[in-house]
Amino acid sequence: MTRHAYVIGAPIGHSLSPYMHNAAFAACGIDAAFESVEVRPAGLERWVTNARASDVLGFNVTVPHKETIIPILDRIDDEAARAGAVNTVIVGSGGQGLIGANTDIVGFRRSLKLEAGATLRDQAIVLLGAGGAARAIAVVALEDEARSLVVANRHIERAQRLLADLANVRHRTAVHAVDIRDVVLVGALHEATVVVNATSVGLQSSDMPVDLDSLSPDALVVDIVYNPPRTAFLRAAERRGARVLGGLGMLVYQAAASFERWTGVAPPISTMRAAAEGVLRGA
Repeated sequence: MTRHAYVIGAPIGHSLSPYMHNAAFAACGIDAAFESVEVRPAGLERWVTNARASDVLGFNVTVPHKETIIPILDRIDDEAARAGAVNTVIVGSGGQGLIGANTDIVGFRRSLKLEAGATLRDQAIVLLGAGGAARAIAVVALEDEARSLVVANRHIERAQRLLADLANVRHRTAVHAVDIRDVVLVGALHEATVVVNATSVGLQSSDMPVDLDSLSPDALVVDIVYNPPRTAFLRAAERRGARVLGGLGMLVYQAAASFERWTGVAPPISTMRAAAEGVLRGA
């Protein structure tokens, strides 16, 4: 029997997940198929109920459901609990039900280490955005003992709530929430050693979440947006002399971790990355 896996969100047409996972299933000889499904907030609970079918391996969760799906699930693992966000759901065996997990944490950490040779330890970080992906990145910053973390968002209340929710993560990091339009962010960007765009601004567009006129040339700038591979935000950072890291690595590593959670099989990471890169080259 063919098993099924999914990624749900709205919008979802841009997702590379089906290409990566279907390539991985084929490479590993697993009889499974992966699809993207547009699920709007009003239909989330019904879709999750239907996902309890026996042929479902699991599913990924993206915008806007990473936080709101939590009360619909049967339980969440420790990393999802720390982040307050779920991006992967496993259909548990033996009556365990639907288990929420967060592979964005390991995905971001691995991409940072393997592709930029960096960690967030002792870094001064500016994090743009306060959604589910930002929560995972904030967990990495706190767990890895960043020197400081400034979370900037259009609605400062969301940034404040993110930091309040992460108070259960033991850390020594100085944390602040700011309005992304506040002039104080100019100074924070100047002092930052790592800047991360965790918003969707720049996805398939030339928009930027903020100007980088005050950015230090010594900074590392990360954009979790992966299409285009070199966003306008990264190009602006390069013009300032900064190092840059695109979002494809985080996408691939979080997908690989999800694949392993669903199948128990070591993920063919190079195959998954090649599949994603092939789609981006043809975009």
